[in-house]
Amino acid sequence: MGDGERTQGALPDGDPAEVDTLRLTEAQLLETVLAVSAEITRLEVIRVRLMDAVDSRCRVDTLGHPNANAWLAAHTMLEPWAARRIVNLARGLRSQPAIAGKFYGCNISADHAGLILRFCERPPKGMPLSALDPVLDALLTAADGPQARTDVIREGIAKVERIFESDEHPASEDLDRNELHASKTLNGRVSVKGDLDAVTGEMLLTALSKLAAPRPATDGAGDERTPGRRRADAFTELLRRYLAAGLNGTEAGERPHISVQVRARDLAYARGADRTGGTGGMGGTDRAGGTDRASDAGAHASATCPSGGARPTSAEDWAAVLAETGVAWAAWMGPLTITAARLLSCDAQVSTVILDDHGAPLDVGLTSRTATRKQRRALAVRDGGCAFTGCGAPASWCEGHHIVHWVNGGLTDMDNLVLLCGFHHRLIHHDGWEVQIGDDRHPWFIPPPSVDPFRKPLPSHNRRAGPAAA
Repeated sequence: MGDGERTQGALPDGDPAEVDTLRLTEAQLLETVLAVSAEITRLEVIRVRLMDAVDSRCRVDTLGHPNANAWLAAHTMLEPWAARRIVNLARGLRSQPAIAGKFYGCNISADHAGLILRFCERPPKGMPLSALDPVLDALLTAADGPQARTDVIREGIAKVERIFESDEHPASEDLDRNELHASKTLNGRVSVKGDLDAVTGEMLLTALSKLAAPRPATDGAGDERTPGRRRADAFTELLRRYLAAGLNGTEAGERPHISVQVRARDLAYARGADRTGGTGGMGGTDRAGGTDRASDAGAHASATCPSGGARPTSAEDWAAVLAETGVAWAAWMGPLTITAARLLSCDAQVSTVILDDHGAPLDVGLTSRTATRKQRRALAVRDGGCAFTGCGAPASWCEGHHIVHWVNGGLTDMDNLVLLCGFHHRLIHHDGWEVQIGDDRHPWFIPPPSVDPFRKPLPSHNRRAGPAAA
């Protein structure tokens, strides 16, 4: 495609990295994208057809895997769920020639074929057999071509279910079809995928709605979070409130809670300490404790470097540094950052198991070192909810944050505690903000240099004016 003279809509060949898009006119660019998309659709259809044959003919000893979708996932970049969807579609099309004809003719997408297929496999109980073919034709017509939209097809199915209503719930309200998958991913996160009935979905969306609303910044700027990020933050807040309320009973004689294991010396290190012998990224005086914890941690890291303080260069040096560097460990999720462990240990329902350098527990305490009920009531009076400047979220939504973390000798008393909502609690731990108690015995917040180069202390939300911070 180097000469830029190809016919519009021609498929580029050769190495994708060498496709010279700059040589294409805008019209050629648009036509080429459409041509590539059409070819992708054609190849996806061929893959479904081939996997139908693989599923029908290839035995386990030939595949080397328990089934066709496991083989496909193992030998391609497809996730297991995507491979399973391809094989399930191929199996379903065997008994539905009308849908198969449209799909294999590249007239309807795989998603729409699967949606109509599921309807045909479980039609409304009240629908007579004679009505199935004309209804199927109508749905296939709605799914035909690039202008087809999933909502239109779903609306058609809902109307058919309404017409042939029976005592049984329609698919949209069938609880037996509900699924929720929560799987750990390779990078230590959790992938959530679900299929819920309309009523449960309505409850979920209603519960998320207010919490996921855009939240303007304190300076009036708009919320820069994407809708997906806002919903994720809202879901996090729902889980936090549910666990904090203790509404899910007991487990092994106690309320379900988070269990975190961490070495004491790792928990004491400040965020950003460089453990490779270089300069730490968070050096400087710690306003809360008066010590340079990051520099101390960096010094400790330097002492452990086989290269005598220089950054490790060999695989052996790095292996030694990694062996010396600890992380926290959660029962379900496995490794967590020390920053996450410090955040959780402030005021969550957590069993923090502090370990020595040999992995032996130093102490174990359920929700240890957290604010008592009496202290929380006093904090609610003093801070009036989330104390962060411009927030003021209700106290019931807030967590007690240790200004000087208890692992660094901070006490669980009023002069070392501040109420923060989940969002601003994470902000304090992750984004360079600091908090301290001023001479007025109220919290003052110090922004990072990226927010205010002069780092002028800001009063808490319910203190419109007052003495300067200490």
